[in-house]
Amino acid sequence: MTGLRQKAAGFFYLTRMHRPVGILLLLWPTITALWLAAGGFPPLDLLLIFTAGTVVMRAAGCCVNDFADYHIDGKVLRTRERPLATGMLSRREAMGGFAFLSLIGFALVLWTNAPTIGLAVAAVPIIAVYPFLKRVTQLPQLALGVAFSWGILMAFTAVGGGLPAQAWLLFLANLLWTVVYDTQYAMVDREYDRQIGVKSTAILFGKADNLVIGILQFGHIALMWVAGLVFGLGHWYFALLAGAGILFAWQQYLCRSRSPTACFRAFRNNGKVGGLVWLGVVIGLTG
Repeated sequence: MTGLRQKAAGFFYLTRMHRPVGILLLLWPTITALWLAAGGFPPLDLLLIFTAGTVVMRAAGCCVNDFADYHIDGKVLRTRERPLATGMLSRREAMGGFAFLSLIGFALVLWTNAPTIGLAVAAVPIIAVYPFLKRVTQLPQLALGVAFSWGILMAFTAVGGGLPAQAWLLFLANLLWTVVYDTQYAMVDREYDRQIGVKSTAILFGKADNLVIGILQFGHIALMWVAGLVFGLGHWYFALLAGAGILFAWQQYLCRSRSPTACFRAFRNNGKVGGLVWLGVVIGLTG
């Protein structure tokens, strides 16, 4: 029984259930897209499916990420206590967790429609490949951006069966935002990554990191502003979007020193950014 409890604890930490910010970063844009696709409160069954699917697939992504990084996590201060790095779980168990959670995610989308199921199948290799890209490209954050924006496309197909131009507008906006916060996340481990040969946009951007992040933040706000006009959202949406812009400015202030602690605070702050935008959409569609 003790061994079973240890395994359960290992999977709890492997899937980052103690770090819910990752769930929020995936959930906010997905349910925002649901609201916009539905023109208001989405069908309850779709809301439950996408919320559960977000939790499950984020957990699956964590499993395959640690499977890929098992030999380097122990060399990085922030990750050296992860279950695979400490031996609490094996790589085989991590991959088994990925397969099991992916099957649960697939079972959830079976309650939607054919286009959404097709997109769900296409998402699995994207999720699986992302962790390995940091060995071959300086732009793995772009792949994460695609993975974390995929739910937007699925939300539109689930509601309307197709992918209008508005869905791609939101997809691009979210892609920019994902590169923002994942670059901030990579700035936390930048010195370790340089030593062990892991690639990232934080290393690629170098001393221009905060400048490039600022440009991407501006791009995200600009695209979401256009989205507000396209979807006919009211002044409260634009006010809350401006609030998200203020949070971006706060992140710039935090990251000015480039200290790992400050960069991690900036990364976590993005959970509030997504929440503000979602709230703006909800109010904007009801006003």
